[in-house]
Amino acid sequence: MATTLAAPTAAQVPAETGGNGAFVRQPNAFRETITADGASGFPAEPGRYHLYVSLACPWAHRAMIVRAMLGLEDAISLSVVDPIRDERGWAFRESPDGSYGPDPVNGFAFLGEAYLATDPTFEGRFTVPCVWDRQTGRLVTNDFHTIPRQLATAFAAVAKNPVDLYPEALRAEIDATSAFVYEHVNNGVYKAGFATTQAAYEEAFDALFGALDELEGRLAGRRFLAGDRVTEADVNLFPTLARFDAVYHGHFKCNLRRLVDYPNLWAYARDLYARPGFGETVNLDHIKRHYYGTHGQLNPSRIVPKGPAVDWLAPHDRDRLG
Repeated sequence: MATTLAAPTAAQVPAETGGNGAFVRQPNAFRETITADGASGFPAEPGRYHLYVSLACPWAHRAMIVRAMLGLEDAISLSVVDPIRDERGWAFRESPDGSYGPDPVNGFAFLGEAYLATDPTFEGRFTVPCVWDRQTGRLVTNDFHTIPRQLATAFAAVAKNPVDLYPEALRAEIDATSAFVYEHVNNGVYKAGFATTQAAYEEAFDALFGALDELEGRLAGRRFLAGDRVTEADVNLFPTLARFDAVYHGHFKCNLRRLVDYPNLWAYARDLYARPGFGETVNLDHIKRHYYGTHGQLNPSRIVPKGPAVDWLAPHDRDRLG
């Protein structure tokens, strides 16, 4: 449907820096839940929901992996924003290569219009991923923490490729691992990259590489993060690893080591990359153009580096771990 809502402005984007110069991520504003039985008010009906994503965003990447793994493309439609974001937020534009385009559901010019259609008083940053409900004409959720799980569990009955990413017997381990990974790795690279004091940067930097060292050791004797199969924990870690050498190592000053310097983590990442849903959802062109072309405070020239030369298809030996 057409909209006359104004595009978001810079004034609607809050500061995300604490008093000590540390990066503080804004809370997610919309947290309704889609459930299989519809008890939440949002039943998992095929064709009802639309997923807005950026191919550059690691949080959106989680949802894309789950959607592709389970074969939910027919059940949940998807559209991609332009990787270059300005003060008005994510935009829907024509793409020369077809990798993004106009909003097919509402005809919005900017993703912020979906937020303001849901809550005209919203003053936060307009984020991806978010899920639009065609029936009620509003966003159901922009909670990147729970969207992948909602897709994996609520829509399990209509999945073309049933995969249990959150098995009951492993839930405690998955939750604990995911919380650790989020705090120190997923969000840790942002806490290093967007720190505005040396102390805040060094604290985040040390926590990040301490966590990567711990994960390297854990993956020496096991193929996946939880149990003997791919789970939500692996889905949560992979997007950060996929962006690490291309973006976080240089752009966010996370340069103690590269991903390729960790034998187990690098082999683990390649193992996942070769699996359905993972490698096919990685778009390094969008990733690099977004980070280097959008964060003017970190890269005023907005020059996008050509490297690194990384062979994601190189053989790995993770099969020996089961």
